[in-house]
Amino acid sequence: MSYLEPTEFVTKMVDAGESKVYMSTKDTLIRAFMAGATLALAAIFAITVAVKTGSPLLGAVLFPVGFIMLYLMKFDLLTGVFTLVPLAWLDKRPGVTVNQVLRNWGLVFLGNFAGALAVAVMMSFILTVGYNTDGGVIAEKVGKIGEARTLGYKIHGAGGWFTIFIRGMLCNWMVSMGVVGAMISTSATGKMMAMWMPIMLFFYMGFEHSIVNMFLFPFSMIMGGGFTVMDYIVWNELPTALGNMVGGFVFVGLPLYYTHVRMSPDRTLK
Repeated sequence: MSYLEPTEFVTKMVDAGESKVYMSTKDTLIRAFMAGATLALAAIFAITVAVKTGSPLLGAVLFPVGFIMLYLMKFDLLTGVFTLVPLAWLDKRPGVTVNQVLRNWGLVFLGNFAGALAVAVMMSFILTVGYNTDGGVIAEKVGKIGEARTLGYKIHGAGGWFTIFIRGMLCNWMVSMGVVGAMISTSATGKMMAMWMPIMLFFYMGFEHSIVNMFLFPFSMIMGGGFTVMDYIVWNELPTALGNMVGGFVFVGLPLYYTHVRMSPDRTLK
């Protein structure tokens, strides 16, 4: 594949962040909606594969197809803009303010959630044949995931909350490595290969991804999961989103920016 040096693709990261800030509200919402819906379909696909084959690893191997599709279509995930958009502000690009960064994050969040929720409703309808059956083993599996990743953390109090937060950080460390990795290559095949590895890792390790959870938890609640909306928000979505924000920006965006854009002078031998 055609390889770009980090000094080249990190500049592309900043450019991408700037372009997302200035994107219209309509385009931002539509791209975010499609990203949330695509990732939700990939999530239920991976869970279905894991349940039917008995191999969680195989589900994780196949899950990245959704991420790859949405990236190649230039759709936007909240996890990606957490990493890229602040770089445009940090680089002092003209007119990029904190308020514009927050506006972009808010619009992408709304679009992602709407897309993920739409797929949750459609999949719950399909699996229950119009809510006339119990949904079978797939619905049961997702229901258990929803309870384990809310009530399972809640019983541990602050320790559980920070466990989700750290899992969210680790998740977007890997997801953002996929976003950035795709910029290393100028070929579609190279981009796919660079994205596949970190996305597979986060999914198999059970790290917390805010957009995947926007699908899993509403779907679980529709199917009778034994937790409330507040349980979902406080004991999963909020700490996951905050962890995703910190992980992507601190572990990926900042290190690359400060070592490949704002580099310190090389040491000279005397």
